[in-house]
Amino acid sequence: MAIMKNEIPILEFDTNPDSVLMPNHEELEIELPKKAVFAFLGDEIDRYAASHGAKIVSHFVSTTKDYPVYIVKKGNEKIALVQAPCGAGAAVQILDWLISYGSHEIISAGSCGVLSPMEENVFLVPNKALRDEGTSYHYLPPSRFVEISKNARKAIEKALQNRNLSYTEVATWSTDGFFRETKEKVEYRKSEGCSVVEMECSALAACAQMRGAVWGEILFTADTLSDTECYDERDWGKKSVSLALELCMESVLNL
Repeated sequence: MAIMKNEIPILEFDTNPDSVLMPNHEELEIELPKKAVFAFLGDEIDRYAASHGAKIVSHFVSTTKDYPVYIVKKGNEKIALVQAPCGAGAAVQILDWLISYGSHEIISAGSCGVLSPMEENVFLVPNKALRDEGTSYHYLPPSRFVEISKNARKAIEKALQNRNLSYTEVATWSTDGFFRETKEKVEYRKSEGCSVVEMECSALAACAQMRGAVWGEILFTADTLSDTECYDERDWGKKSVSLALELCMESVLNL
């Protein structure tokens, strides 16, 4: 094991999976279910938990807030349910923690911006993500794209098919720079095959891959950058939030 050194710090990678501070450093007396839903769906997580008799078994404590860790039952299966925070660094911190306490089959969901003309509230399944964020480079050696688990994609697509929902597999652009999606970069990413943009997919995929977990994501279209002269936030895909969470639950059960 050794550090792959580079003149550019973000391109340096340490092959050692152990770190000074491991995600389960608190040594909490909890064992999370193998299956988990970790979704960028805001207050919908708490509403779903309340309406389905979920129990809080722990909290992920951060400087932003304490994130409840729910356990919800679907048939005979227990599923961990946690709200995902915006941004690769914050999201991966919680995902790594969930994996360390026992969740190894995880489905996420969240909105995305479209780079080419596409209606709002369309469901998509990313098959690879362009790594234009910083977090993934701490989990996998440098590369342009990271692949998304085929097993997770199949589980998600089965859930979509069962509801007769149309979908498309896409490549997504994961970026830290919400306000740095320039006209030139949008066109560049489109030329590389990216149809949509969001902020966490490549980092979550890298974390899961490095930790040996299965992870996939359901995306739904929100704002549009397809006309770089006239940005349109539309309604941020709000109509898809509740259904996206139901699809997460169904997808994780398919794993």
